[in-house]
Amino acid sequence: MLDGGLILVIIIILVALIFDFGNGVNDAANAVSTVVATGVLSLRAAVLMSAFFNFAGAFVFGVAVAKTIGKGIIDSNLVTPYVVLASLCGAIFWVYLMTRKGFPISVSHSLIGGLVGVGLAKAGLKSIIYSGVTKVVIFIFVAPLLGLVGAMLFSAIVFHFSRNSDPRKVNKHFRWLQLISASVYSLGHGTNDAQKTMGIIAILLFSAGYLSGEFYVPFWIVLLSHGTIALGTLIGGRKVIHTMGHKITKLRPVNGFCAETAGASVIIGATQFGIPVSTTHVIAGSIMGVGAAKRVSAVRWGVANKILWSWILTIPVSAAVAALSYLVISLFI
Repeated sequence: MLDGGLILVIIIILVALIFDFGNGVNDAANAVSTVVATGVLSLRAAVLMSAFFNFAGAFVFGVAVAKTIGKGIIDSNLVTPYVVLASLCGAIFWVYLMTRKGFPISVSHSLIGGLVGVGLAKAGLKSIIYSGVTKVVIFIFVAPLLGLVGAMLFSAIVFHFSRNSDPRKVNKHFRWLQLISASVYSLGHGTNDAQKTMGIIAILLFSAGYLSGEFYVPFWIVLLSHGTIALGTLIGGRKVIHTMGHKITKLRPVNGFCAETAGASVIIGATQFGIPVSTTHVIAGSIMGVGAAKRVSAVRWGVANKILWSWILTIPVSAAVAALSYLVISLFI
């Protein structure tokens, strides 16, 4: 018979997978909005492709981001299964609410906000690892700017070399190239975002005494996290996909290719350095970049402003809900 501690851990792992699934649903837009908006793939074909490459990320990159989440946000000595559970409650609340509203948000930052909120509720400011949190906060601003600037540069290069070409032929070539760029982006998205769930499950198992020694991520957690985020991507948040693909700016295959290539470069680079960037911030910035490369007025800045506010609120709201969840849980333990 299973003991109570193990049952609690299993329940929290299931909650973590609910978070991971919501990550895939909201972030499906990151990987497929451009390729759907340009008409290169149908929504169903795009999410199938994205789900496949999300899962394939398990076999390509390491787990540096998972280690940052697991031991780089709050003092790991303060982590208990109840801390993990409350953190997930804060993150899940914001992710599913924003997905329902059709807003592309940073699922990564909702989890980080949850961890920070619980850390503050349990032990105050001393619980926070400021170097890790500072790195995350900086990249809230740096990541979308890198995506925007990168997309503008890619657009300028592509437009320079194709300026004398027939626009119909250019779009025809880039329809095929966009399949490659969307696949690489999905690979990068899967490996960066699935690692957030890996990190939270791994630190849960360490805090409960089921893993020991130096912090590491067992491969079964890698497979489970990638499989769940791929399933969420397969379901796909249609409202979020519509916002990203149609409301920010008008996209053609050449624009989609530039946005995806710039976004994938930023995400894969950040993953290699263990930085849990927001794939949503990156691709939204990239889409704005290809729009601005045509003309500044091509970007619907009113929509961009609403998205920006959802980004700003992510960490504080997730932190507040997680802190409240921990205080409520504390009444019963």
